Amino acid sequence: MSKTDYPITTAIRFLRGHNIPFTPHLYPYVEHGGTANSAECLGVPEHQVVKTIVLQNEHKQGMIVLMHGDKQISTRNLARELGMKHIEPADPKQANKWTGYLVGGTSPFGTKTALPVYVERTIRDLDLIYINGGKRGFLVAVAPQALDALNAQDVNVATGS
Repeated sequence: MSKTDYPITTAIRFLRGHNIPFTPHLYPYVEHGGTANSAECLGVPEHQVVKTIVLQNEHKQGMIVLMHGDKQISTRNLARELGMKHIEPADPKQANKWTGYLVGGTSPFGTKTALPVYVERTIRDLDLIYINGGKRGFLVAVAPQALDALNAQDVNVATGS
């Protein structure tokens, strides 16, 4: 792919600025298609597609959690692990305000506001992850070590298949 074959988002500028190698992947975005759709379009296991979820605690402070596409976040376990009383999904408008990205196109890279980032620890065991590049229908393949640039803290809060 040449430089003009994919969008130059804030996330891409972040990756380039931190010299993080990535491979761009465009796919047809489907509303509410989630990671199952993107994994199918790219022909990769859904477990390797990492979703970026914007949450907030009881003080309305934002945070980002990175989770395997085929898993869910236990907000109860996350709150317990972080010593907080309550964690819930952020309102999409608030998430957009914090990150600068639309829901379905949220990347942990290059957010408007620096939010704490938490990563399901087993994501680091993968050879390659596919994570949003800052636009709906746009993923970037990176090594999990790319998450080090976010100062991401490991958590163990996955539930599901």
